[in-house]
Amino acid sequence: MYDLAAMGAWAELAVRWLHVITAIAWIGSSFYFIALDLGLRRDREFETGADGEEWQVHGGGFYHIQKYLVAPAAMPEHLTWFKWESYWTWVSGAALLVIVYWFGAEFYLIDPVTLDLAVWQAIGISAASLVVGWIVYDQLCKSPLGQHTTGLMVLLFGVLVAMAWFYTQVFSGRAALLHLGAFTATIMTGNVAHIIIPNQKIVVADLKAGRTPDPKYGKIAKQRSTHNNYLTLPVIFLMLSNHYPLAFASQWNWVIASLVFLMGVTIRHYFNSMHARKGKPTWTWAATAILFLLIMWLSTAPMFRDSPEEVAAKAARFTEAEGYTQVADIVMSRCSMCHAAEPVWSGVLWPPKGVKLETEADIAAHARGIYLQAGLSHAMPPGNVTSVSEDDRAAIRDWFAAATGG
Repeated sequence: MYDLAAMGAWAELAVRWLHVITAIAWIGSSFYFIALDLGLRRDREFETGADGEEWQVHGGGFYHIQKYLVAPAAMPEHLTWFKWESYWTWVSGAALLVIVYWFGAEFYLIDPVTLDLAVWQAIGISAASLVVGWIVYDQLCKSPLGQHTTGLMVLLFGVLVAMAWFYTQVFSGRAALLHLGAFTATIMTGNVAHIIIPNQKIVVADLKAGRTPDPKYGKIAKQRSTHNNYLTLPVIFLMLSNHYPLAFASQWNWVIASLVFLMGVTIRHYFNSMHARKGKPTWTWAATAILFLLIMWLSTAPMFRDSPEEVAAKAARFTEAEGYTQVADIVMSRCSMCHAAEPVWSGVLWPPKGVKLETEADIAAHARGIYLQAGLSHAMPPGNVTSVSEDDRAAIRDWFAAATGG
């Protein structure tokens, strides 16, 4: 059994590593080409018929780059396609979703307090939401509304907010934000696989056949590429959110996720404007900071307390604080079956993150973590599998406040 568990852990690490590597490659090339396109010099006519050009220096050499708005006069002998980075990012991400959230559905995907689903139901909703999400998005883009860039973007933001709320109504907080990221990433890869690359292949086929390519294909692909550009940063945040319980375990997690999409817009607007030589709109950083401060506040509202960083170093402050006995009973009965030198919870072979909660000293040493993960947020236990009640969480908050003078 240990060997199987170890193999599973290594398989997860391998897939996660692949996911990170391919995501870096995809995001890097995406950001580079957006910056390149916006920074092209278009202040003169080019003998080659190019739409613009750019000179760049890197790695000890100079690069002369030209872009053709529709296509060059003839098919070039060598043509590099940028698609596999996107495909493998999605494939590895989907595999990671299956390994962590489908195989571990009872632990990570389902929260009985939110919605008591059977495993097959939770997995079905997970898979269906990604497929339906792409279909709805694609049809909106192809509808008459797709001709109105701003209106379409506003409507798409509304769809993302609705999905953020939906996921928090059916899954655990951890899984909800992760699925919102997967939902968005599926749209992004769908754009590459079903719109951008096929349109480019049509242009290539026209060139090979000696036909003049229709510019509409490039225009459509450019719209989808722009969507991907503004969605990238929020997806990164959502994919990392499972490490930060104050983001995913707050009662306002769906609002937090929605605000993250707005931060993605403000940040990218700054860089897009700079690369297009339209100035540096520094107001976007102020807007981003305000949005982030609002997220910080929402992560603790309405249970706001003084900064946990003020926690005293001496363990006695916690063990002697009012309410400690009750909290110790809660921790021993709800947490220590996993957080022990020899866990008794099925499938848990060692204490998660090495945290043991078996003695007074253990509880005092990890008081801040207990407060953040089980009192202030609902991060622990995952899926609330040991049924920690709201009264229990309130007792933890009150005990922590009494010990720290909060």
